[in-house]
Amino acid sequence: MAKDDTGPQSASARSLELLMTRPPKERADASRNRAAVLDAAARLFAEHGVEGVSMDQIAAAAGVGKGTLFRRFGDKAGLAVALLDARERTLQEGILHGPPPLGPGAEPAERLAAFADAYLDYLLEHLAVIRMSESSSPGARYRLGAYRFWHRHVAILLDGSPDPEHAAHVLLAALSAVHVTALLPELGERRIREGVLRLAKALR
Repeated sequence: MAKDDTGPQSASARSLELLMTRPPKERADASRNRAAVLDAAARLFAEHGVEGVSMDQIAAAAGVGKGTLFRRFGDKAGLAVALLDARERTLQEGILHGPPPLGPGAEPAERLAAFADAYLDYLLEHLAVIRMSESSSPGARYRLGAYRFWHRHVAILLDGSPDPEHAAHVLLAALSAVHVTALLPELGERRIREGVLRLAKALR
């Protein structure tokens, strides 16, 4: 069995810390505007769905100019990435410093299953927003900083398998928002969870 070297003082944990999503450093007024925009976007997305909300509506609800909104976030996909940052940091903190089995202290197989389950919780709660952030352009998902964090964490837990780097991509492919969105109406949440956990076990 591979040694779980993801303790807080290990080189693996330090490498994950470097990949962790960080809040932007900005002036107090810019921070307030950012918070207002993200609060407005979260509320409107929840009420009307991601596709049913325009950037104009978000700017109006946040009390900022449309030009400010586009300069800060680029487009709705950029806004989605910013909106997800805080949610991602919560999961990342759990992986780095939380209790086992998601956090350090459990065997790699247990931690891998816990990660898959926790990631699915996060994914299903924010599915439409994550799908938009991952599919805004070809390969967008793989350029996200959070993806590099998830990939590194999974590859560490798969240490000892024939190709941990490739195996980590395989597991994360099953957790992509586009993939889960397509399967959810046909298979339902329970079967998707069970299938992902079987895959995680097989990859070890």
